[in-house]
Amino acid sequence: MRPLTVVFLASFFLVAWVGTGNTMLSEDDLQAQTKEVAKTLRCAVCQSESVWESNAELALQMREIIRERLQQGESPNQIRAYFVSRYGDFILLKPRPIGLNWLLWGGPFILLFIGAIILLVSIRSWTRDTLAVPLEKMSDLTEEDQKKIDLAIRTFKN
Repeated sequence: MRPLTVVFLASFFLVAWVGTGNTMLSEDDLQAQTKEVAKTLRCAVCQSESVWESNAELALQMREIIRERLQQGESPNQIRAYFVSRYGDFILLKPRPIGLNWLLWGGPFILLFIGAIILLVSIRSWTRDTLAVPLEKMSDLTEEDQKKIDLAIRTFKN
């Protein structure tokens, strides 16, 4: 047999073995991957819980589907894509940053920025109004007013 033929056959079998996705996962690895994927999917019944945390019948079935697909060699992203195709983006606990979902990701920062601007404008107007006392108002004190102030200061000190 020629060496080129041996290399060709070896690479063919390697690609065929990898392509089938029959990488044997141990039970612990399979459980860990099932948990990892199930924690990223929302339970369609409970809605506030992940598929991993929920005890609803649908969540149990979804966990079993995840497990079966992992055994078949599908990647976690392929499994998530399968559930998104069936339930929509709603099923993902962490929404993908596309389209209007950017509002979910950037909205808090935009609101924080707007709040900081409003606070800055409010503080500026507040300090401008209280600090600037025109000198004309201070000179409107009469002699009698000045005596009352002096008396009040003396009584306050004593």
